[in-house]
Order: sequence, then structure tokens, then C-alpha cells
Amino acid sequence: MSVIRVMDEILSNKIAAGEVVERCASVVKELVENSIDANSNEIKVELLESGVKMIRVTDNGKGMDKTDAVMSFNRHATSKIIDEDDLYHIHTLGFRGEALASIASVSNVELITSMGEVGTKVHIKGGKVLSVENADARKGTVMTVRDLFYNTPARLKHLKSLYTELSNIMDYMNKIALSHPEIRFTVINDSKELLNTDGGSNLLKCIKNIYGIKIAKKMIEINSSNNDYSVNGFISLPEVYKTNRNNIITIVNGRVVKNIELNRTINDSYHSYKPDNYYPIVVLNINVDTTLVDVNIHPTKMDIKFSNIEDLLILVSNAIKEKLKVKTLIPHIEEPPTYIKPEQKIEEFKIDFDVPTISDTEDEYMVNNNLILDRNDIHEDVSDKMPMMYPVGIVHGTYIICQNEGGMYIIDQHAAKERINYEIIKNKLSNPKKENIPMIFPLTIEYTNSEYIILRQNFEFLRDLNFEIEEFGINSVIVKAHPVWLPVGNEDASIKKILELVINKEKNFDINKFNDNVAATMACKMSIKANTAITLDEMQKLIDDLKQCKNPFNCPHGRPTTIYYNKSDLERMFKRSGF
Repeated sequence: MSVIRVMDEILSNKIAAGEVVERCASVVKELVENSIDANSNEIKVELLESGVKMIRVTDNGKGMDKTDAVMSFNRHATSKIIDEDDLYHIHTLGFRGEALASIASVSNVELITSMGEVGTKVHIKGGKVLSVENADARKGTVMTVRDLFYNTPARLKHLKSLYTELSNIMDYMNKIALSHPEIRFTVINDSKELLNTDGGSNLLKCIKNIYGIKIAKKMIEINSSNNDYSVNGFISLPEVYKTNRNNIITIVNGRVVKNIELNRTINDSYHSYKPDNYYPIVVLNINVDTTLVDVNIHPTKMDIKFSNIEDLLILVSNAIKEKLKVKTLIPHIEEPPTYIKPEQKIEEFKIDFDVPTISDTEDEYMVNNNLILDRNDIHEDVSDKMPMMYPVGIVHGTYIICQNEGGMYIIDQHAAKERINYEIIKNKLSNPKKENIPMIFPLTIEYTNSEYIILRQNFEFLRDLNFEIEEFGINSVIVKAHPVWLPVGNEDASIKKILELVINKEKNFDINKFNDNVAATMACKMSIKANTAITLDEMQKLIDDLKQCKNPFNCPHGRPTTIYYNKSDLERMFKRSGF
């Protein structure tokens, strides 16, 4: 007796719903994308209880006739592709023909649609058609989904809290609004309006509606292209960042997508402009011939594969780096300090205008670490990105106070020195000279056999960096000389750290990333420590050296070197002007 049977259509649609309809946001996504494909320029999303009770999407698109309205709920029914060749020329957001059938199988659905003549109303519950009748003639479509997962209690039970479901919906709606600024989007939950864009095709205005005016003011426009790709959009200044990658929004031919390599490249383009564990806000439109991308990877249609992806990554990276390179990136502190009640204790604020001379020990440290300073190691021309400023004192032996006619600048002396040393060391690593220093006491280090094998394979690389390194017994190496740029007094620790970086390098070894890592590590060890007072002349020397850097605004780890209060900010904070 045979045991294999063809599944009932409603059952198969419920199974398919597990892939297409994961949560309330999935339903909103599918319905809104259908509205966009219908050439709508106004789309309204209404929710009850974050979509759990009801999701209604209303558009002014081209609508459907009665036959198409009924047919649209059949599985694999679509007007967007006809044959196999169409998969290589997808211009719409939807194309699989699975969404409506899957949604209707796990909810109570009402569709009202019209092409401008007699409308059609279709009522389906749990995948069964209950009625088909005439309706209003208003052109467009209204899709109402009630009681999602009412007949699949296991799925309903595992929905997140209402706040989480609403957050997921708004995350999607924000991104789709950014990908289509020419469409007016409205989102209402429990009679409260959460999003309203004007559909005026102005991407920056759309960013303002979603992120606020302060963020919008700190966005930089980018625009670049090559033979296959064109990219345009906005990137945030490095001082604006988030704790996750979710705000790196990539849009390909109007479709919001996710691509790990692309997101990594965007984030890496901010290298040394921001902390590594924070991420920029980016809205990037990528236009490309549809034959060069494949979106038919996952039912959500958010994963994407690119042909010639290396060309795209280079284009995006160069576009971002060029914009960051020419901008003045000193954070402007606009917010006045919080008012402190009289009964609260205020920490003593002391500025050492009569700066003491550093001790003999500190002087020796500074001289030794400035021996490597050669202006050609940083930049040939003095940067005009940093304004002229004049040091007047130091706070807590750490923060240099400067001024000019525009206002007050505060420089973190450690971060500034880190940036200077980083660019010097990076230059030396990229353009190595046969210069090293013999060690009075050669350093012997023992490793595990696996670590030793990796290190042994990289001896030539280390010798190119001007290390004199050899085998020394079983699983051991001896270092007899090191490059001249290692920090004085920390040679042994620095050598061990560099060898550790070589052992732990990624499989796809990138010499530039390795040099960055080494330069950042060494720069930190060689820099002026906090609570080290320096003279006004040394402050000015530090500022002059910082001005020569290619990026004078951040230390290698992304922390700012300088912040700025303009004169009107200071007058407002001290109640000298209107506020």
C-alpha cells in the first residue's frame, strides 16, 4: 500500500507560510512591496495591537480586475515573471507568487481592489474563499489581514511582545521609505501616527523624518560610478554612530538588501574614524543592470548576490573614503551642560595655565619617542582641514585647551599623539627601509607546535619588517634585532604582540589590515599618557604635527582627538546671550 500522497493545497500553503510569514513585519513587507509594484505613490499602513489583531495596507496603485483578484491568492500565481528568462531580469520587489496564498492560509483576509471601474471584494479565511462580490470603484487596493496565525497556535504563541513586533514593522517601514522617497508612506498603530513621509523624492528629507534633524545635518552626500555600478546616497559623519549594523541600509535597484561583504566594506571604510564596535548610519542606493544580481536566493528576497562584487566594493570604499578625507570632522558640541542643583557637589575644575615643566624622566620619554618624527612620514603638506588654534593650558594633564576667534577647542593629547604615531608607523610599514636595532639581550620565545608552524611560514614577512628572527630549538624562535619604530622601553612586549598578530592573522591575509593593526597597537604604546603635563611649546608642536596628518580628527581606534565649542555656544551656556 502506498504511503506517499500529494498534500492538500491549504496544508502546503501553511507550510510555505513558515518561510514567508515569520511575524507581523513579514506580512507588512509582502503587502507593501505589492503596493509598490502596483506603481502606488501613496501607501498607508494601519495596525491594531502592532499588527497581531489587524494589518491594513491601502494604496492608490493600478488595482486588479475580478479575475486577477481571485487568482492572486493561488500559490505561484504572479504577473511579474512568465518564464525562466525573467528570473535574470527582475525589476519588481515581488515575483515568487507565494506571499498572498501563505498569508491567507493563516489569517482572515479581506481584499478590496479596483482599476477605476467596478471594484472587487474577496474574503478568505484560513485559505478558504468565503465570498467574492462587487465593491467600491476607488482605484487602488485595500488589503486587510486580521487575526494572524489564529489557526496555527504554535506560531501565534511564539510571536514576540507587541513592542517587539511593532519595532520590527517600523524597522522595515523606515528602510522601505528610505528606498523609495518618491512614495508617501504613513504608518498608524492603534490610532497613533508613527511615520509620515511626504513622497517628495528628497532622500535627505526622508532621513530627517526617520532619524531627526540633528542626524540629517550630519549626513554627507556621496555619488560615484564605474562601468557596472552607480552608487549614491548619504553617509554619517564619524561622530554619529550606532551600536549595531542595522542602520547600514543598502538598496539595490529599489530593493532593501543584506550582503555581508558589502556591509563589512562600508564599515571598514570608516576604519580609524570611529570605534571598531560602533557602526555608521548609511543609506546607500546601488543601481546595476538586473542581469548582474541574483535576488532569487531566499523567500524574503533580502539576500542578494552580485557579479563583479569586487568592483562594487572598491567603488563603495573609495567613495566613502574620499568624502571623509576632505571633510573637517571635529565634533561640534552644541548641547549646553545640564543644570546642576546647588546642593550637588561639583567636581573641582582646574586649568594649569602656568604649566610645569615635565620631569627629566618624562622628557627622556618624549625625546625618544619623537626621534622617529619626520614630517615626510606623515604628510608633505600641512593639512588645511584643521583650523588654526592656539594652546592656552591643560586640564588634568590630559586635555589641551586651545582657542581662536571662532571659539574653544579641546584636544585629547594621548589620542592626538596616537594619531601622529600611527601615521608615522603606517608609513614606515608601507615603505620599509633596512633599518633595525640589534638587541643587547636577544629575545627567545617558545610556542605550541601549531603556532610555531604558522610563525615559521612567515619568517620572510617578518624579515621584510626588519626583524632579525631565526629558529632556536624545538618550537622556539630567537629575535636578535627589531625595527627602529618600536616603543623605547617596551621592545619585548611589542615584539611578542606583533608575533601574536602574525600567528592569529586571518586566512585571507590582508597586508594593509595587518599594518593597520600593528601601527595602531604600537602608536598607543608610544603616545603621551594621561596625566602627563607638557609645556605650551610642546602643545603647539603636538598641534602642528596633528595638522599634518591625513586624518587629524580621530585616533587609530576611532576616538575623537578634538572637540569644538563655538563662541555663541559658550555665551549661551554662560547666559551671556539669548537661549
